[in-house]
Amino acid sequence: MKKITYLLALLIISACQKEENPNIIPTYLKIDTITLDENNTTTNITDAWVYINDQLQGVYELPATFPVLENDYQTLRIKAGIKSNGIASSRIAYPFYASFIDTVIFNPNQTITVNPTVSYLESAHFSLEDFEGAGVDLETTIISDTILLEFTDTLGNQYGGGVLNDSLITFEIATDELLDLPQAGAPVFLELDYKCNTEFLVGVYINFPQSVLQKDLLWINPKDDWNKIYINLTSTISEGVGAESFKVFIGMKRDFSLDKNELYFDNLKVVY
Repeated sequence: MKKITYLLALLIISACQKEENPNIIPTYLKIDTITLDENNTTTNITDAWVYINDQLQGVYELPATFPVLENDYQTLRIKAGIKSNGIASSRIAYPFYASFIDTVIFNPNQTITVNPTVSYLESAHFSLEDFEGAGVDLETTIISDTILLEFTDTLGNQYGGGVLNDSLITFEIATDELLDLPQAGAPVFLELDYKCNTEFLVGVYINFPQSVLQKDLLWINPKDDWNKIYINLTSTISEGVGAESFKVFIGMKRDFSLDKNELYFDNLKVVY
């Protein structure tokens, strides 16, 4: 009985101490956008992956304001998040952007605004086509009924595209051969800016010594305005064991419900 009375007394004292403690007052962290420290490079950064002292605080769709239950000096790490393959349910921290790191003083009941700037990792490799150079590292494939067109907008920016009308049925372009891409699960992504009035296909030609395997990856829906997408090529490249090279392709088929089918693209970049 004495033991029970003693335990009850401890519980009552503990409860009183908890009531006497002031409520924890959070600091609020405000992040509107995350920018990329690269000239003439587009992004579609949708989320902030926030770490306090290397512990994940949360993943927040931008713009965001959220509470942080920390005080005093803390190490803040922010990773830029994207929608892998343009899918909202497949949000990841983009593996080729370096983290934004800063030391922040957290003061209760205050709002701290952070404007992170990130850059590509120094170890990242690129195969880029932005149509601004003298040559184009894309070519139409044997099944394409029409040619790759080049355009210039009112600001002087150049981009590529394909148009299907009348009896033209297929438009398809492919990159030059991509050699020495990493495998064994190492990340490989395609970055692509596009706009179109019909769906189009992105895939990979896997070039083996005696054969070529076509791997269709993703059908992308129409967009009236320019949009950027990050397409995950990792598993496809890793599965191509024994391949001599790879080619990324973009294809469009004629939709006769429209007068013509248009697909425009720019800043096509394979990153690994």
